[in-house]
Amino acid sequence: MLNRIFAATFASVLALAGPAFAQTKLTVGASPTPHAEILEFAKPLLAEKGVDLNVVVFQDYILPNTALVGGDIDANYFQHVPYLNEVLADNPDYKLVNAGGVHVEPIGIYSKRWKSLSELPQDGRVILRDSVAEEGRILAIFQREGVVKLKEGVEAAAVRISDIAENPKNLTFLPDIEAALLPQVYANDEADAVTINANYALGAGLDPVKDPIAVESAEGNPYANIVTVRAGDETRPEIVALVEALKSEPVRQFILDTYKGAVVPVAE
Repeated sequence: MLNRIFAATFASVLALAGPAFAQTKLTVGASPTPHAEILEFAKPLLAEKGVDLNVVVFQDYILPNTALVGGDIDANYFQHVPYLNEVLADNPDYKLVNAGGVHVEPIGIYSKRWKSLSELPQDGRVILRDSVAEEGRILAIFQREGVVKLKEGVEAAAVRISDIAENPKNLTFLPDIEAALLPQVYANDEADAVTINANYALGAGLDPVKDPIAVESAEGNPYANIVTVRAGDETRPEIVALVEALKSEPVRQFILDTYKGAVVPVAE
């Protein structure tokens, strides 16, 4: 009799606990800071929706897309649309799409020698990340500060160094350093100015709001970091749940409180 009662009770407990064992696993690749940190914060929100989030950290900007195409991960969260477009142009066999924008990381220009872009010397050197997709956003800062003038009629994300129309200081822009190495280039004082993406600046202990001599504006910024998936997967329930969680008010507040302007949630 006691055995029958125990069996019935145990069956009831399993029935009540059933949803906790029915979660769908979702593996997302991300840069360490801030992407993986934001995903870790969102884990409980996704668990409530039946999604067991597994975060895989990548240290570069190449492998997350390679892993996604290869099926090793379900999504990645580290890049903006102009960079994704650059990757797709270089790899026509990649079928990747934007599932939703989450935040902007205003890029900064750092210098150990000068306190503003206007102080940069004649024939000065500026080191950039080795991505043509970043050139327009960086040059827009120099134009805003009156240091260079760009050709008119070129879409912001399509601007390249060759689109500089006026360069009175004869600055040399060198887009040939991997993003992860830029903080060390700055620390070594290897140029008059160095551009550093906010995620790598944060990882190096820099303050992306206070330390740069110039920072791009987050308002109307086309370089929102996105969740990227294989084409057709953007409607999968777990992907939809992921994007919704990353856009949720708790995550938005976490971003604001944690990064204090170095990372800015995308405005709806």
